[in-house]
Amino acid sequence: MSYDFLLASWGTLGNMSPMLTAARRLRQNGHRIRVMADPAMRSEVEASGFAFVTWRRAPTGTAADPVDVSDVEDFLRRAIFDPAALYAADIRDEIGRMPTDAVLVLDMLFGGALGAEASGVPFALLSPHVSLRPLPGMPPVTSGLGQPKTPQQRAEVDAANARQAEAINAFLPGLNRVRADLGLPLLADVFDLFDRANRLLLATSQAFDFQADSLPDNFRYVGPLLDVPNWSKSLEREAWRAPWSARSDRPRVLIACSTGAQGQRDMFQRIIDAMVMLEIDALATAGPNLDVADLRAPKNVYVVKGTSHDLVMKDVSVVISQGGHGTTARSLINGLPQLILPKGRDQDANAARIEAKGAGLQLPPTASEADIAAAVNRLIAEPQFRMAAGLLGEAMKADIERSGLVGEMEAIAAIGRAARQQPNKLSLRKSA
Repeated sequence: MSYDFLLASWGTLGNMSPMLTAARRLRQNGHRIRVMADPAMRSEVEASGFAFVTWRRAPTGTAADPVDVSDVEDFLRRAIFDPAALYAADIRDEIGRMPTDAVLVLDMLFGGALGAEASGVPFALLSPHVSLRPLPGMPPVTSGLGQPKTPQQRAEVDAANARQAEAINAFLPGLNRVRADLGLPLLADVFDLFDRANRLLLATSQAFDFQADSLPDNFRYVGPLLDVPNWSKSLEREAWRAPWSARSDRPRVLIACSTGAQGQRDMFQRIIDAMVMLEIDALATAGPNLDVADLRAPKNVYVVKGTSHDLVMKDVSVVISQGGHGTTARSLINGLPQLILPKGRDQDANAARIEAKGAGLQLPPTASEADIAAAVNRLIAEPQFRMAAGLLGEAMKADIERSGLVGEMEAIAAIGRAARQQPNKLSLRKSA
């Protein structure tokens, strides 16, 4: 049976790419897809062949996804909670405009989840990274803490989760006002919103993640969603041509800048400068938010706007990045150890997992050129990092192969279709 799905995203290409991967998988099974996102994502969505719908009331651009996230409380207020009613209204309007059997919403888009719930349409939350929802025994996503192994470490993780709960629940009264206006039951905790979803789909590998004490009933690991974005494909119309000599036996490094704007120019330049201390060749991809002309490079570093990371990764020994989930997962699938310099979002959590699994190292974003060079030298010289990355990558490939994303979305869409065909009956919020 063919279903009608509405997919709703927020912010950067880093969020859009996994959402579009999900859309392609659903389309391959014969379903109809439309994507609601920031106007800046229109070309990416339409190039993928999907109907695009823009946010009308909700904020867009940097108003929705600020570059400076150093003040976490201000970021949460401006990006997630203050505009929740506007996102909810846009989602409700779109569900009323076109037939919709189920909605797939980015996990940070709380207002989008409220709109779907208020419309009586089954919805799933997509986390294109480690879990935003707190899980017992697992450190919160922004803490950078590792898997607790001792009572003291467990106490640190519990304290970090308690601090996160206190900070996030400062916004609970406002969120509940929006829910009341929509005729929805009030929540005792902001993160109870995740329990209202029919599914919480975690687009990472369980082998990569830390282990929680238990998982919610609606929680599913569906493996990484890693299709190459169209903006990157447009930069690689010609076959990949390595800038280094095929006869050279020097190690090679990929320096991958984040697709999101995080004020990373100075750090990216410092990483490039550090490569002069090493007997290597490196390729640096600046991405959509940095100007290549604004970067200087030593003779052993080649700087380009972008190219296929999958192709480059078959020709390098190490990857250096900020640690976004897409780059981190893609590096592991290619069996490559990583140096991560996280600057926020989910990057600290990814760096903690890479280090804990023995597949790489992490440094602060303020790390010196000497420290960066020393870390890269270790990753090249010490084989245990590559061995660990290879083992983890094989597990991730197996998870991608057996992903249950389509089946999970079809299961909740069947509920939505049945409710649409019986409009006088309330749709179920949960399913087995």
